[in-house]
Formats: sequence, structure tokens, C-alpha cells
Amino acid sequence: MLIQENLSIEQKLRILTDAAKYDVACTSSGVDRKGRADGMGSATDIGICHSFAADGRCISLLKILLTNQCIYDCKYCVNRCSNDVVRTAFTPDEVCTLTMEFYRRNYIEGLFLSSGILYSADHTMELIYETLLKLRTTCRFNGYIHVKGIPGADQELIARVGYLADRMSVNLELPTAQGLRDLAPGKTRDKILRPMRQIQRGIAAQSLYLEGDRGFKKAYDTGRAGFAGGAALLDPSRAGGVCAKESPSERAENPGVGSRAGGAGRVGSMGSGLVEGAGVLREENAVYSVKTPRQSASSGSDGQSAPLGTSAQSVPLRSSGPAAPSSAGAFDGLASRDRRSFPPVFEEEKHLGIPEGRYGSRRFVPAGQSTQMIVGATPENDFQMLTVTQALYRSYGLKRVFFSAYVPVNLDSSLPALPGGPPLLREHRLYQADWLLRFYGFSAEELLSEGQPNFNVFLDPKCDWALRHLEQFPVEVNRADYASLLRVPGMGVKSARRIVAARRQGKLDFPDLKGMGVVLKRAVYFITCSGKMMPGVRLDQDYITSCLVGDERRAAWDIEHKDCYRQLSLFDDMKLDLPVCEEERRAAAAGHL
Repeated sequence: MLIQENLSIEQKLRILTDAAKYDVACTSSGVDRKGRADGMGSATDIGICHSFAADGRCISLLKILLTNQCIYDCKYCVNRCSNDVVRTAFTPDEVCTLTMEFYRRNYIEGLFLSSGILYSADHTMELIYETLLKLRTTCRFNGYIHVKGIPGADQELIARVGYLADRMSVNLELPTAQGLRDLAPGKTRDKILRPMRQIQRGIAAQSLYLEGDRGFKKAYDTGRAGFAGGAALLDPSRAGGVCAKESPSERAENPGVGSRAGGAGRVGSMGSGLVEGAGVLREENAVYSVKTPRQSASSGSDGQSAPLGTSAQSVPLRSSGPAAPSSAGAFDGLASRDRRSFPPVFEEEKHLGIPEGRYGSRRFVPAGQSTQMIVGATPENDFQMLTVTQALYRSYGLKRVFFSAYVPVNLDSSLPALPGGPPLLREHRLYQADWLLRFYGFSAEELLSEGQPNFNVFLDPKCDWALRHLEQFPVEVNRADYASLLRVPGMGVKSARRIVAARRQGKLDFPDLKGMGVVLKRAVYFITCSGKMMPGVRLDQDYITSCLVGDERRAAWDIEHKDCYRQLSLFDDMKLDLPVCEEERRAAAAGHL
């Protein structure tokens, strides 16, 4: 493969933005940072403006690849090394120029930077580090940056980039080890999960030493749900590594590691947690099984705790980036308050030329990490994908797991034929279930099982679960607890919280619920107000299913045929043959239809 070097920056932009459109791990920033007089840009947790490309995919940031050249031959990827496409690459200066000029014109509010693998993972990650370093220091860019971690890159480079980016993500790609072997032979579970574990430990360890949960608070039981934003941030024992609660015998074997007394021991343990990326990987039924490992005593071969800035294999950095300092003595010049509260970030910032405390409380990957899985490229069912998603939330503290419907861009016998197009409805159902895991306290085992491994096509996961558990309904809205209200179809987090607050002032009735945002056309079958159900409604599975499936079938048709356009008629029935329910017959007979 030859990189075209005679292309203009506009031609490169056209090629590399098109090559990046299949990466969907792109969302609102999740970090709040005000602008500064000595720099450009700011970031708010809900401040990223979303737009959509011609193919319908979200492009909320300047979303580009550093290069579309790649040493891997992943069969599903448009940038695979065996494809005959024009190859090009941005230089770090060109990425900085594009970002600053686009931001000045108010086209973007941040940068999403991914890349193919140019020569090696270390070389590519080094280029990404150089780009971010110039943006943060030379260009004084204070906006939001989401960057891809390169699987197999040196741990020191991952740690350095983590100090400069707001969010990092490492794509899981496929949910099973067999799928990786079949479609992405150059990638392994260890290469992918190792940087994910390193980032998770760095976030959790730093949050622990900053003595805060960094604002990732949710209004539900985090012990019951897969906590998006990092369960390890609120429960350090979930973090593994440096944040794990140690027994007295372990503390005796590892004096200084995780010690709360004195700065030196804390710095040493913090450093090993950020640079160390070891993870225990286990295969169960060919599905990624994510398990929090016991604390590893070192990242090197001699069994000693490795400080920040050291690794088993030292990678020479480019001339523009200084070597990482040792974390020993990183607190020497700080006041006692800083010694008590902060890990060795100030020393790193000083060495990189970043003004001390420039980003306020932002430190190592403040917006958390995310990942992405391809839906439909391999034969895994929804239950397997949701189980992997749940494991990633619980053990790796991910902020989001994204799903991307497989789009056939290559001809290969090992890839599935999709006569009906990309599985967009399946992707939609997985996103709905993902939301239930993160905000509603559901588990993967409640939504699906080995006996029912795939989601219902005509009902959303919450309605489907409720119909299979009618013994838990109806729920009395004036007495039910918050967790029970969350499980009622048609009720969301906000409406459930409004109900809990409003019923302290008096009894609630159905009109009151509608004013609070409850979707009564779904919730009415599963609730009572003052012990009474809505007149004409009965708690019967067949009756409720026939009433709910109509709207869901229309929504499913819209998702699967989003690119189909036709003239609507006055009597348009969406070309769906829906059975007439008993309630409609009665209304028609009474003349009320």
C-alpha cells in the first residue's frame, strides 16, 4: 500500500471523513469545562451539537481518521489492507489546522480522532499523542476530544494520551473470540481488553485519590444495574488493580501499595495502576467473559511495582514529545493539601508543558471510555451480545457500549449475505436493552435467556419483559417504590421521579400521570391509580399484546424502511395487516371509532 502524499488537505479530508463514518462510538461529551482567556474552546456535558451524514449516521464532532492505511485485513472493514482504495494520512499539523479552523467557524465543538494502523500500533499511537499534545499546548485547544486507543500499543503511550483526551474508546469489534479469529485474524482478545483495563484502572484509581465520584451519579441502584460511567468509581472494589480492597495479608505482602498514609506509597500504586494493563481473560462458550482480576503486584518481569512512565518495553517517542517522568517524588513541590488530594498529574503536566491545573478537575480520561460492537457480521444472538455488554459495564466501568449494524462493504465468503439490508431493527432493540441495563436496573438475564435468545421484533424489550411477568402487575402508582415504577412500560427515569415527588402532596390519577410525561398508551395496562385500572382495560396477556403490537409494528416498519419514501394516502395503513381487536369492534359498533 502506498500513501498518496500529493493530495491537498481538502482531498484528504474527503477521503478520511468518509472512511470514518462507520465508527458510531460518538456521542455527547459528558464532561463540563469552561473556556479560558488563554486558549480556545470549551466543553459541556450536553453541549455537542449532533448532525447526521447522508447515510443517517451521527456525526457530532469533526470525525476523521488519522490514516486509512492499515496493516490488518479485517474482512468487514472498508480499510482492510487487501482493499484497493486510495490511501492517505494526515500529519499532526494538518489535524490541528483542521480542528482549529473548523472550530473558529462554529462547525464543530470537538474532535473525534480514530485511525488505521500505520506500520505498527506504537507508531500510530505515537502520532495520535503528538497530535493531541500540539492541540492542547501549541494551539491551546480546550474543547472536547474523543480519541481511539489502538489495541497493542505501548501502555505508556495509552497513559500519556489519557491525560490529553476527554474520552477514549477501544473497539471490541465482535463479541466472541471465534468471531475475531474468523473475521479479524490480526486482533486478539488480549490486545483489545488490555488497554481497556488500563484505562479503567486509571480512571478508577485517580477518582479514588481525588476522593470523588467525578459527577457520575445515577438515580438508580448501582449495585443492581450495570453502572454506566463506572461502577468502580462509586465502589472501588470493582476496579481491580490499585483500587481493589485488600485484605490485611495482601497489605502485608505489598507494603506501600494502596497505602493511605504518605504520598510515596500512593504515588507508586497509582503509577502502576495507570501504566499496567494486565487483565485476566477467560472464554466461556466462546463469549468474551470479563472478569476483574486480583491485583497484580507489578507490570514488569521482576515483580516490582512499576512507576508511572515506565513499562516492560520502552518505546522511543518522537522528538516533539518529551520522555515520561518517573512518578517518584511527584508530590515534592506541592502543598500538603495537594499531597493529600492529587495523584502525580501535576508533574506530568509540567513535563508536557501544560500549565498546572489548566483543565481544572479534568485529569485522566475524565469523560470515561466506551467501545463498539458490530451487529450481524457473526452469528451471535442478542443474548450473547447483551451478556457481553453487561459484563463490560460491570467489570470495566464503561460509559457507553455502542452497536453498529453490519454494513456489507466487502465481498467475502465468510461474511453474511444481507438481502434485507443492515439489521437496523436489531441494532435498535440492542440500544433499547442497553438503556434498560444502564438506567432502569434490568439485567441481561431478565430480558433474554438461552430459551429466548433474541428480542421480540414487534415489542420493545421492556414491554416484552412486562408481558412475560404479568404477576408483578398492576403497579399502584401511589404506593410503589421507585424501582418498581421504573419497570412499568411507558415510564422513564424522569417521570418516575416526578411521581415519587408529586404523590407526597396528594393522590395521583391518570390525567396527572399524563402531565408528568408518562406514555399512557403503554403504561395504562400495567398500573392502577388508587386501586383502580383505567376503565375498559383488563390485565390479559393476549389483549395487551394485541393493543401494543400495532404501534410497535409501525415503528419497526419505519426503522427497517427508513430510506423508503412513498406518497401517503388518507387511508394509509402502513401496509400492515393488523388484526382488529375486540375493543375496536365495540367502539365501531357504538359509533365511537
